[in-house]
Amino acid sequence: MVRKMVIFTTICLVSISLMIGPAMAAKPSVDKWKASFDAKGAKYKCIISNVSHPVIKGVYAGFAMRDEMWKRTNGKIYIDFKPFSMLGGEVEVLNQLQMGAIQGMGCSSVAATNLGPRFGLINLPFLVNSFDKLDKFTASGKLFDHFMMAMDHQGIMGLDITGYGNYGWATITPVKNIADAKKIKFRIAEAAVNQLLYKEWGFNPVVMPWPDVPVSLKTGVITGLDHTPMVCNITKKFEVAKNYTYVNYAQGLFIWIFNKAWFDKLPADLQKTFKEVVHEVCAKIRVETRQQETDQIEKAKEAGIKFFSLSDDEMMLLKKQGDAAHKKYAPEINKLYPGDKYQPKDYLREVQDLMEYKP
Repeated sequence: MVRKMVIFTTICLVSISLMIGPAMAAKPSVDKWKASFDAKGAKYKCIISNVSHPVIKGVYAGFAMRDEMWKRTNGKIYIDFKPFSMLGGEVEVLNQLQMGAIQGMGCSSVAATNLGPRFGLINLPFLVNSFDKLDKFTASGKLFDHFMMAMDHQGIMGLDITGYGNYGWATITPVKNIADAKKIKFRIAEAAVNQLLYKEWGFNPVVMPWPDVPVSLKTGVITGLDHTPMVCNITKKFEVAKNYTYVNYAQGLFIWIFNKAWFDKLPADLQKTFKEVVHEVCAKIRVETRQQETDQIEKAKEAGIKFFSLSDDEMMLLKKQGDAAHKKYAPEINKLYPGDKYQPKDYLREVQDLMEYKP
């Protein structure tokens, strides 16, 4: 009996090691982006999380901030940037940020609405849905500044944004029209605006954290992604979903947010430098992101990924149906908080006018 138990236990341990081994081997490495300096002497440490791959320019911004911050503060501030969902999914990490367990986050615009509903503005369909419109929005002064205050009441400050391209659909089977799209089980982010939009479109969304996507796509739990071609190509989602439909209904953003209590403890001169570095890096990266989307689409096409476009009539239908998301989510976007310096009567309408939005 004892001998049988020993054999059984040994088999179990071997089985577990076989399962764990490949998983450990597949764990992404940041060695390629290792700092060229020794950060042990830093007086202030800022842990920043991101869910995605640093080959994406908008994600790499975290490493660029690290290096420039070290240089400009003479080694006083060390940014410990952790991409690849190292600290967990975005909803989980947002809670860590709010509690002060970490100090910063390059949060996707889709997840940011969980603590800052106003951030949902950027996810509204066909509003800020091109690189040119995004540049116009970031240069709008009080409108963009008001947008970045979305989490201020949660103890979280927003400083700036980088992007990851235009949203569309990566699918296992081709989507050439809306009828095809209604057969797809689309993964969408854990975000109120996206859930509302897909309901208005009459599609079949599956809400899940980004780290769960690879296995779900391979096993058929989902058969499509609501995402950008850049992200799908770099993170190898096109290895399974070999078709992409241009929709370009929204720009994907990483919103660089920080714990206010931590930031307020920095000396005034370092606060100034911290903001300057974040703004300068983000502005540079946004320019590079435009070209990266073009390059990644070309690489995907060369690898055999098929790209499709909906007809003008169907695009107009998506826009008309999507306008309901504007109307239903407007109260969340327009809600004002005590810390807001700008107090517009109808913030969404002001942005719609700026973008020349017409449903």
